[in-house]
Amino acid sequence: MKSLLKKLLPSFIIGWYHQVLAILAMVIYGNPSGKLIVIGVTGTNGKTTTVNLIGKILEEAGHKVGWTTTANFKMADQEWLNDKKMTMLGRWQTQKLLSGMVKAGCKYAIIETSSEGIKQYRHIGINYDMAVFINLTPEHLEAHGGFENYKKAKGELFRHLTNRPHKIIDGKQIDKVIIANADDEHANFFLNFAADKKITYSINNNSDFRASEIKIEASGSDFRLPGSNFRINLIGQVNIYNALAAMAVAKSQGVDDKTIQQALADFKNMPGRFEWIESGQPFKVMVDYAPEPESMTKLYETLKLFNFNNIIHVLGSCGGGRDKARQPIMGALAAQKADYVIVTNEDPYDDDPMMIIDNVAQGALDQGKILNQNLFKIEDRREAIAKAISLAKEEAESSEAQQERRMNLILITGKGCEQYICVANGQKIPWDDRKVAREILSANYLQK
Repeated sequence: MKSLLKKLLPSFIIGWYHQVLAILAMVIYGNPSGKLIVIGVTGTNGKTTTVNLIGKILEEAGHKVGWTTTANFKMADQEWLNDKKMTMLGRWQTQKLLSGMVKAGCKYAIIETSSEGIKQYRHIGINYDMAVFINLTPEHLEAHGGFENYKKAKGELFRHLTNRPHKIIDGKQIDKVIIANADDEHANFFLNFAADKKITYSINNNSDFRASEIKIEASGSDFRLPGSNFRINLIGQVNIYNALAAMAVAKSQGVDDKTIQQALADFKNMPGRFEWIESGQPFKVMVDYAPEPESMTKLYETLKLFNFNNIIHVLGSCGGGRDKARQPIMGALAAQKADYVIVTNEDPYDDDPMMIIDNVAQGALDQGKILNQNLFKIEDRREAIAKAISLAKEEAESSEAQQERRMNLILITGKGCEQYICVANGQKIPWDDRKVAREILSANYLQK
């Protein structure tokens, strides 16, 4: 019924409907964002990690914090995985969660703010104090009708920032602040919106927080800002950018370098983001989100640090009208970087799963992969992961691999720690790539 009404009603009526719901939810829950310092993080890649880094630094500084991300939720001392299959929750759920944060004594709320959420006016009932822009690359283009519309949707968070009144918290007026990645070509678009303060960070261009003396290793990353050295256990340049964004937020809130250093040093990893799965197997298994071409490219750049022997990549692509054009691109990227490509189901929604799989596989075929030799199409995701483990096991036991003494890698991307596979008619199948990989590995190897 809901999808039918969307087709029948004019878009402006649907827009009014979403806005009224957002304001109604805010009123019913007592405008909880007015009692919190609210930080919105937007961009294409790295939002979830950035939100968690901001939260951990603020917690290290002694504050109670809550957050919402694609991967996880936090409310003071309670933390749990996102089981809603939504980056930005609906209006009622968001206001309920913000209300819970207030009751739990939180001072800060950090919200991963998506373009889809903004498009449906889920941000309207939230009084943001800070808007953080991390990067922008093509995504959700079909849903938004092109890249410029996608960028403008992100920009609505920054326009909204000063549309709501300043707050007084702990007797102090809270500034409206914009923080932006100065290395991103779209930074000026977001910096041109009004704010009390504008703060930039970078690696390459001049900014308020520019990292130097960068050293990226397989065990972590080191960098320097004037006066202090910092280390994070996360690897890859992308995570230095994520850390810089979090540090800029923290410094705007008066957090000192020593506290930031400690929080970064204690931060281990994000669930479903570059997560290693260990069950005593003689090869490596990694689960990572990487749902679109740019994030996959960055992932493979980081994997160069490890010098793996063979890479076996299990991937798919999302259905539901989400950027069909990227499906063969994903397959082509995997084919260029991995030795074996296994294309499987991800989140088809109401689309034909095999049609998506065929589209992704075509990209791999165009790059020279050969079906049923180094390219496999397996609709059942569990069977696909089992096939990858079987291939890795054979490779690890070969005499050539024994002489090489280099590890093989199974890379499972597209879902991270998501708790469901979304199929037709709004149905959700319970799922977790990490759990499934462990189950299959446990049948082959003893836990060390």
